[in-house]
Amino acid sequence: MWHKKKRQIDNDERVVKDVEKARERTMNRAVKLLAAKPRSVEELRQRLLEKTWTNAEIVDAVIAKLEEYKYLDDEQFARDTALSKLRRQPQGRRRLEFSMRDKKLSTEDVEAAIAEAYEQLPEEALLEKAIEKRVRLKGSPKDRNELKKFYDHLMRLGFSYSLVREKLDLINSEDVPAENE
Repeated sequence: MWHKKKRQIDNDERVVKDVEKARERTMNRAVKLLAAKPRSVEELRQRLLEKTWTNAEIVDAVIAKLEEYKYLDDEQFARDTALSKLRRQPQGRRRLEFSMRDKKLSTEDVEAAIAEAYEQLPEEALLEKAIEKRVRLKGSPKDRNELKKFYDHLMRLGFSYSLVREKLDLINSEDVPAENE
């Protein structure tokens, strides 16, 4: 997905003429951004500081108010995001960790959220789902080349090699003929 590169605004470029009006505009922008999609505290802070009519003090005050109202909670956001990503597309721990890095969350929040998500949706069950979907779309692997592509697909989804090998060995022993036959 293409993203426009945001230019960092220096403090000397910021012009806050009326602090109350700036605080109100910042709060309105924050609510609109959160209504569009949930965000971490740091994501929201960066988006609010894109405007020259506000400053760090106003943004911090707005974020504190939103946390007080329970509109912002990084721990809950991390849990919801991890679970949502797993429900939307079965994926392994590595891929989920990688995609959660973009959310600007603390390492502890991410690790706790991922652990909780995999308690609810075990990785082995997600792998079986991914295998079923691939077999439904492309059929069972017919030769070594197709089996390798299958392995590669599951590895790109972030599943561990040992788990993928364990599951695909079952399919391989049932379906794929040996090369010498």
